[in-house]
Amino acid sequence: MTDLLKNSLTRRNVLQAAAVGAAGISPALRAVVYAAGSDAPEKKEVKIGFIPLTDCASVVMASVLGLDVKHGVKFVLSKEASWAGVRDKLVNGELDFAHVLYGLVYGVHLGLSGPKKDMAVLMTLNHNGQAITLSKKLADKGAVDGAGLAKLMQSDKREYTFAQTFPTGTHAMWLYYWLASYGINPMKDAKVITVPPPQMVANMRVGNMDGFCVGEPWNHRAIMDGIGVTATTTQDIWKDHPEKVLGTTADFVKKYPNTARAVTAAIIEAGQWIDASLQNKLKMAETVADKSYVNTGVDAINQRILGRYQNGMGKTWDDANHMKFYNDGAVTFPYLSDGMWFMTQHKRWGLLKDHPDYLGVAKQINQIAIYKQAATAAKAPVPKSDMRSHKLIDGVVWDGKDPMKYADGFKIKA
Repeated sequence: MTDLLKNSLTRRNVLQAAAVGAAGISPALRAVVYAAGSDAPEKKEVKIGFIPLTDCASVVMASVLGLDVKHGVKFVLSKEASWAGVRDKLVNGELDFAHVLYGLVYGVHLGLSGPKKDMAVLMTLNHNGQAITLSKKLADKGAVDGAGLAKLMQSDKREYTFAQTFPTGTHAMWLYYWLASYGINPMKDAKVITVPPPQMVANMRVGNMDGFCVGEPWNHRAIMDGIGVTATTTQDIWKDHPEKVLGTTADFVKKYPNTARAVTAAIIEAGQWIDASLQNKLKMAETVADKSYVNTGVDAINQRILGRYQNGMGKTWDDANHMKFYNDGAVTFPYLSDGMWFMTQHKRWGLLKDHPDYLGVAKQINQIAIYKQAATAAKAPVPKSDMRSHKLIDGVVWDGKDPMKYADGFKIKA
């Protein structure tokens, strides 16, 4: 069958088939297209933005290990100062791709956070590995966890300020969900501000906030600097939660589908490499700690990426659900239900006025077809379902089956 197709396809047919590959051509035809060489990336050099956080690691390592070149592209990495800057550069085309907050991509697509632009999620970059930090001053008064914070806020009445990193982003949603699970309404009982990740520790040091939610290494950095304690990890809010994604615009995917696939494949392979061994994780920590990337001491990174945690008040523990970049393919797949969950929280907190077409929007944004092609190129398994189910910290199960009921079912909401 393959030989027959190969003989009958003209060069023009092959190029046309490549262009519609993401829309779903048959496996046999796709094999012919790839064999004919028309799967070559249309754009050979791509600019990829990242924020200095541990979870930029698979993007960085894909470049450092030469996995980008292996798949026919060259990464030009661009260190960015804030998520708002990443948003703007993606929208205006200054960046081709970015290590970016899951909820930011959805917020831009839905017009909730700045200019509206059709967006795309190509893969999930990591699960887990964020945390909520409370100031040492609060901890000294007994607020070392959610229950302690709720008790203190009842007994010591004043305005409490908490920081997240982007209004529709992951950290905002983890912070809000966690506060609400302890009876604290983040929209009524506290002041919430937006602070770029690298500036969190400095702002807490000068007393600008009582707590923050951010990615590593900044939670551990706050402990090392003696100004904060870890009240909870985000994996305790939602085990194996989605976090950063490889984001781009829908226009880019339409114009450069082969490039999108090649970049995705390279980063999938980088995630495989990171999670393959202890030695690889430690090498990754040494690499991303460099001033070109996260710009911090390697000791701020190399413990929590191994699951070795401390809360800054004498408690230590080993967490098997620490930051993961591949985990046999379970991490990198862009589940539709993951994207839908962020929309349910945007609706819960009043960022969305009306219910969107949850599944329809997720299918528009999450590029399942391109991911599957990239996974084939990276020899990565693909899950049987585009949906997954999890129980969160409050005991409520999310499975994507009835998003309207789920979004409206929370007692505490905007």
